[in-house]
Amino acid sequence: MPGEPAVAPLRKKGVLQRLAQGEPVLSLGIRNARTAEIVRIARTAGFGVVWVDLEHSSISIDCAAQIIASAGDLGLEAWVRIPERDYGVIGRLLDGGATGIIAPRVETAEEAQKVVNAARFPPRGQRSQTALLPQTEYRRMSAAELMRSAERATTVHILIESAEGVRNADAMAAIDGVDVLHVGMNDLSVDLGHVDQLRHADMLDAGKRVIAAARGHGKLAVVGGSSDPALFVEFLTAGAVPLVFAAIDTDVLAAGLTQRATDWAQRIHAWRQTQGPTRSAEGS
Repeated sequence: MPGEPAVAPLRKKGVLQRLAQGEPVLSLGIRNARTAEIVRIARTAGFGVVWVDLEHSSISIDCAAQIIASAGDLGLEAWVRIPERDYGVIGRLLDGGATGIIAPRVETAEEAQKVVNAARFPPRGQRSQTALLPQTEYRRMSAAELMRSAERATTVHILIESAEGVRNADAMAAIDGVDVLHVGMNDLSVDLGHVDQLRHADMLDAGKRVIAAARGHGKLAVVGGSSDPALFVEFLTAGAVPLVFAAIDTDVLAAGLTQRATDWAQRIHAWRQTQGPTRSAEGS
């Protein structure tokens, strides 16, 4: 129907399954917004995932928790990209409502295991017990039931952005508790010495190696950092799932303001053309 979003929002419990089945999901990165209105706007627009970027923003944990808890209430997947190697923040974000943790620049199986340890309850990890969670609507339940519910609601994402990470992708994919391997094309291009050359043969090979590693262990693979549709399709063909990093709020705001300024400049110019020549101040 006209006006309906191209991709419908997805309930958080089925996002990974739907991606595995080839259904596209739109995701929105959040770096600028500080209130839950951004989540409501994303849901109306048809996004299924929001992810709060604590690696490249000054957003506080408290602010992130308000945003992600609202996302969960509205049926969106609520992920957070943590600061690099900041494992201590993981439990606090999950307790605040996050349903996914994205760990940037993970390079070894040992580092990936540390992420799993922080995000997963025993026996797969070492996450600390808590009594009530927003993901379970603060319902009182037994510790065992709470752990099972939280485990089902939690996904662990390993972001590979270096040559070393690519080399160790298979070992990271083999870890019980890792759900998704992500390829971060921008930082990877810097590490490989091919800045702005995302279609370089080394880049394509690295991305496909990570995809193969994930698929070999029954995990999902996602490629982000490129707006090139042809490149996106090439990685889909190689086995990546169709998670679309469709927007980041700062980019949307900057593009929108630039377009508004351009539109008004054109309107004012057109209006001036209808007024005819005007005398300068010196000639008046």
